[in-house]
Amino acid sequence: MPELPEVETTRRGLEPHIVGRRIVRLAVHEPRLRWRIPDDLPPLLAGQRVAGIARRAKYLLIALDSGSLLLHLGMSGTLRILPAATPRIAHDHYDLLLDSGNTLRFNDPRRFGSLHYITGDPRQHPLLARLAPEPFDPDFNLDYLWRVTRRRASIKQVLMNSRLVVGVGNIYAAEALFRARVRPRRQARSLSREETARLLKEVRMVLSQAIDVGGTTLRDYVGADGKEGYFRRRLYVYELKECRLCGSAIRHLTQQGRSSYYCPVCQR
Repeated sequence: MPELPEVETTRRGLEPHIVGRRIVRLAVHEPRLRWRIPDDLPPLLAGQRVAGIARRAKYLLIALDSGSLLLHLGMSGTLRILPAATPRIAHDHYDLLLDSGNTLRFNDPRRFGSLHYITGDPRQHPLLARLAPEPFDPDFNLDYLWRVTRRRASIKQVLMNSRLVVGVGNIYAAEALFRARVRPRRQARSLSREETARLLKEVRMVLSQAIDVGGTTLRDYVGADGKEGYFRRRLYVYELKECRLCGSAIRHLTQQGRSSYYCPVCQR
C-alpha cells in the first residue's frame, strides 16, 4: 500500500509535468472506484489550469483555477505521466489529458483509490479535516509524542494510529522501531523520554531516506516515471529472514491484522 514516502515521491514526480498546464479533458474509463467518479466531473475540469500540487498525509491535492482535485492511491494505485497516445492496459481507470500532449493516468487493480473535486477550502473536506499531525510537522515534536505515548497500547499501534500521527505506514513503523532499538509490542508508556526522542528522530530519518530513493516497492508501486522505489534495499527487518545488522533470525508477529517484524537481539 502506498504510504507517505510513495505519495510524496509521486507528488514530486508529477509536479514539473502538470503545474502550469491546462486540462484538455478528463476521460473516465471506470468510474467505480472507492467512491464513484461523478458523471459531471469531466466538464467541470475541461480548460482549467493546474496551479499546484501538494500532499496531505496520503492524499494528493491538485489546485486548479477553480477548486481542487483530491486524489488517493488506495492500496494498489499508481499515477503516471505518459504520452496521451500510450495504449491503455488493464486497470487504467481515468486519464487527465493535458495541453502538453501528456496524460496523467491512474491505474488501480483493487479500485480502492479515489478522485474528488472540491470547491471550498480543501483542508475542511471530511477526508482531511480531522487528520493528525504529520511526522515532519513542527507540532509533531518530542512533547507531543511523549504525551500521546502515555498509554497501554503497543508503540507500533500508536505510530500507526492516524488519529495521533499520519503517514507512518507499516513498513516505516517497523524500520523506525528497529533503528530506535524498540520492540513493536512494547507498551508505549514504557518508553523513556530518551527512547521517545530517539524514536521521533528515527521516524523522520526513515521517511526522509525513503523519499530520497523513491519509496519502497514490494509488489505493485511505481512512481510517476514508472520506476520502482529503492528503499527496499535499505530495510533492516521488514519481510527479511535475518537482521542486516547482527544476522539474527527476524521474528514475525501479527498486530491488529498487520505483519510486524523485529530483531530479538537489536530491539528491546
